[in-house]
Amino acid sequence: MLSFEDITISQQEKYREFLRKSKVAASDYSFINLWGWAKEYGLSWAWDGDLVWIRQSIPAPCMWAPVGPWKDMDWPAVFERPETREFPFTRVSEELIQLWDPALPGRLHTEETREHWDYLYSVVELVELKGNRFHKKKNLLNQFKKKYPYRYREIEPELILKVLALQEEWCAWRDCESIETLAAENRVIKRTIDSWDLLSGIRGAVLTIDEIIVAFTVAEGLTGDILVIHFEKGLPEYTGVYQAINQIFLEHTQGFSLVNREQDLGDEGLRAAKLSYNPTGYIRKYHVRIS
Repeated sequence: MLSFEDITISQQEKYREFLRKSKVAASDYSFINLWGWAKEYGLSWAWDGDLVWIRQSIPAPCMWAPVGPWKDMDWPAVFERPETREFPFTRVSEELIQLWDPALPGRLHTEETREHWDYLYSVVELVELKGNRFHKKKNLLNQFKKKYPYRYREIEPELILKVLALQEEWCAWRDCESIETLAAENRVIKRTIDSWDLLSGIRGAVLTIDEIIVAFTVAEGLTGDILVIHFEKGLPEYTGVYQAINQIFLEHTQGFSLVNREQDLGDEGLRAAKLSYNPTGYIRKYHVRIS
């Protein structure tokens, strides 16, 4: 039987080894996402030979895709065990379905979950912002750079309290406590920032004006040359602040060719914002039942 346990920081490097073997590019499966959102979704994991199984209990029981060397697995043997198909699977990438489908003929029942698709962007495009497609973004970025005497700084321990203060201010402006999705995100951001020194692979930066932080971003290297942006917040009274933190951070971050800016969760405003940056592709995900 699978033995599920809490997701802990002490096992983050062990988990990342399994993640590298599966070549998963979906943001959900980054360690910082798993650990950060574990309390909100009731996530736990089970170590099972070559696979890490992830179980969700909130708002309803389900499984996430197992993490490990997908291409080397004997999937019919894996799913002979009843506990591996006790619950439906969510956040299953198209790449894994392409492996499961021929291995489990006639047993997969899939449903597209557009709200969970990750948005992928070219780092070069988001840094250069060339052409008519990015005209509005480039204009807002230029306004910010010309209007404000900003300073770019990578997040270090001495900035933690100031980053948390900006998050509090942002949440007061958006009235986070009246919107559960924002309230949950606020808790996760605090949990993540508070544990900055314990999380390997985490990176981030702030923009300051007159020593006041006006924007911050938190990111993590995912697999290969993909960088995932977990959080990005800015004070709305500064014109172009979001365009600035996005472009300047990527300009200073080397070694990545693609940016994963996560999903839109079906929010129309968020979807429009993500589409406005002209994604080059998506990580498509599905809900799956295995009979």
